[in-house]
Amino acid sequence: MTVSLLLSSQARRARVQDYKQIFPPLGIYAVRCEAAGLLRLGASRNVDGTLNRLRFELAHGTARDAALAQAWARHGEAAFSFAVLDRVKERADPDFDYEAELQALLALWQGELQAAACAPGGQP
Repeated sequence: MTVSLLLSSQARRARVQDYKQIFPPLGIYAVRCEAAGLLRLGASRNVDGTLNRLRFELAHGTARDAALAQAWARHGEAAFSFAVLDRVKERADPDFDYEAELQALLALWQGELQAAACAPGGQP
């Protein structure tokens, strides 16, 4: 590797500091298996990373959710969908309670999807 490709220690520190200032991807996610009629909702402080971990665990047989693991083994990857339903936006208020916001959004989505599942012709 040439010296021109290496970052100076000052530039590296600046990039690390910039990275630490990035707002995390907080959000609500859904994992569905239409074939098995399964829906799992969750809240995460790193929603993209959580969905990646869930896919990895299912693909490698190490999933923590036994029902999802059985559905994956039976129906395969094609029967599953992974989606970010909602994201928490950064607020100007330094005292804003992001965890409470995540939990409120999760409850909202659970109620919304429960109502949709109970409606005539609704999907889980």
